[in-house]
Amino acid sequence: MGSRILLLSIGAIVSAIAVIVFQAPFNIAPGGISGVAIILNSLFALPIGIVILIGNIPIQLIAYRMMGGWRVIAATLYAVVLYSILIDVLTPYFPPQGVSDNVLLNALFGGIISGIGSGLIYRAGGTMGGTSTIGRILQQRKGIPLSTSILYTDSIVIALAGIVFGWEGALYAILALYVGGAAADYVLEGPSVIRTAVIITDLPRDVADAIIGGLGRGVTAWEGTGMFTDTPRTVLYVTISRSQVNSLRRAVQQIDPRAFIVIGQGHSAYGHGFQEPNPKELRAEI
Repeated sequence: MGSRILLLSIGAIVSAIAVIVFQAPFNIAPGGISGVAIILNSLFALPIGIVILIGNIPIQLIAYRMMGGWRVIAATLYAVVLYSILIDVLTPYFPPQGVSDNVLLNALFGGIISGIGSGLIYRAGGTMGGTSTIGRILQQRKGIPLSTSILYTDSIVIALAGIVFGWEGALYAILALYVGGAAADYVLEGPSVIRTAVIITDLPRDVADAIIGGLGRGVTAWEGTGMFTDTPRTVLYVTISRSQVNSLRRAVQQIDPRAFIVIGQGHSAYGHGFQEPNPKELRAEI
């Protein structure tokens, strides 16, 4: 529990700094309630944190009624309240013009830092509220994919930013939104350090022995049928590290030059030879 609160707190602090230093001074509004708050701050000088807090009240009340009570939204409530308060409390302690006059740099770093903060909050089981919560409600109630609903709602906010700040401002907001999503994914899933390989071969035993003996990786096999020739084929599946891709390709082609190999990308693997699951993290997700 303590580690979750720590992650939520750090995520809220980092996200607040992203808004204060990089986004708000240059009217970069990359979607969500935060984007709406930046637009209203520019038009009417309304405090960004208060607008975010007020905007989340009806959304979280709906989430409370439709998603199972306070236990489901407790982490999000904590993150949103802390995030909102920190934006208004910390703003006077930072230069109002930000740290750079380059809008592109501010869009990039604002998105990256905001994404890191969001990723930490997601890892702790919360969200940034606003469109993220709306997306989860639509996913649960209507079966709409989370990414689709967030894309629609964020697109509306970015369109408003384009009307208020000009379409160049909307382009910067899209850039910040994209790099923020990439940074959040990196925090959640880590770097892409593993590869998966599907191998279709007429010499499955020999190929599997070469992989097991030469690369030290386990191999799974199942029977398939080539639909073009209607002949039975054996399919091998193996998970390897990124540095082993060329070694795998050479090992397979030396034994069966006619083998068909597909290399896929993965973020992490758990089990023998890779990461072992952390029991504390598993308990934190329950």
